[in-house]
Amino acid sequence: MTDLTNDFVAQIRDAAAAKAPLNIEGAGSKRWYGNPVVAQRSLATAGHSGIVDYDPAELVLTARCGSTLADIESALAERGQMLPFEPPRYAPESTLGGAIATALSGPGRPFVGGVRDFVLGMHVIDGKGDVLKFGGQVMKNVAGYDVSRLMTGSMGILGLISQVSLKVLPVPVATATLRFELSEAEAIRRVNEWSGKPLPLSASVWEKGILHIRLSGARAAVDSAVEQMGGALLDVSSADALWNELRDQTRHFFRDAERMNGGQTLWRLSLPAIAPVVTASQIPDADGQLIEWGGSQRWLWSAASGDAIRDAARQMGGHAVRFNNQHSGVETFAQPSAALMAIHRRLKQTFDPHGVFNPGRLYQGL
Repeated sequence: MTDLTNDFVAQIRDAAAAKAPLNIEGAGSKRWYGNPVVAQRSLATAGHSGIVDYDPAELVLTARCGSTLADIESALAERGQMLPFEPPRYAPESTLGGAIATALSGPGRPFVGGVRDFVLGMHVIDGKGDVLKFGGQVMKNVAGYDVSRLMTGSMGILGLISQVSLKVLPVPVATATLRFELSEAEAIRRVNEWSGKPLPLSASVWEKGILHIRLSGARAAVDSAVEQMGGALLDVSSADALWNELRDQTRHFFRDAERMNGGQTLWRLSLPAIAPVVTASQIPDADGQLIEWGGSQRWLWSAASGDAIRDAARQMGGHAVRFNNQHSGVETFAQPSAALMAIHRRLKQTFDPHGVFNPGRLYQGL
């Protein structure tokens, strides 16, 4: 365990005095996510590590931002517990701070909740070098402005998240994964139908005509669901490999070098779960799709312009995020409305008055 808080404070105050922006980075496993940061200096958080407190009986864990997800999950596994939002690792050294700053969740997101739902409190160092403490270690401590959840997903533009307290959950007693050969439209219909029933669904994915459904919970509930739903039962090792590949995006779909080198960009569409199949007439040059989260998260590759894809997503009732910054001419996130951008600027001014943290990572000019 290493506490580098004082070192971080000194670096931030020095950067603020010199008007030299900082690029905050842990293991660097997610530097491709968000807009490229133009900063004169880097602030490395990986050395600020260690589990500060863990109470298995209360299902609460507190750790420093540089702690690796692998170490945290290993400690939890020893007590039969887990991070329920299944944060993607992307690399063995991926850190907790990066997981909270990006707020990326794994396959179980629509069934158990996302990162924000499990953040209880955190320590943040603001742009003046002051250490701020928000929230606590129980859910009912949240009152007034919930700054901990505001910081979650802020891409490090408001402050350095130095320590986080999280709600954890027990590992399900039983799990099973079912395989179905279905068209895209039928898969969306089936998952939405099953979601309206008392079935222990915990993940879903459709790709290339195959739908996989994960069930998790009490043994009796999982066995009953398997009998009701039918399909082919995957063996444990194949099922674990599938969901880990989706969580960490090591599946070939996400790392298709041919598509990437061919000028295509990976897009994540957040749509209503009941939205119909995305067609080539809606998304120009769409090439290959993968559907998660019961139909509400749809991945696709396309060489079309960002404006065209974002307009199409809006027409379908959702929004689109460019999921890699290889083609840096396209912003990762759609520019918010003028009113919302004004709120972002006020928050930035409040927490980072000198513009020290990750300039442009979330939105250009912020």
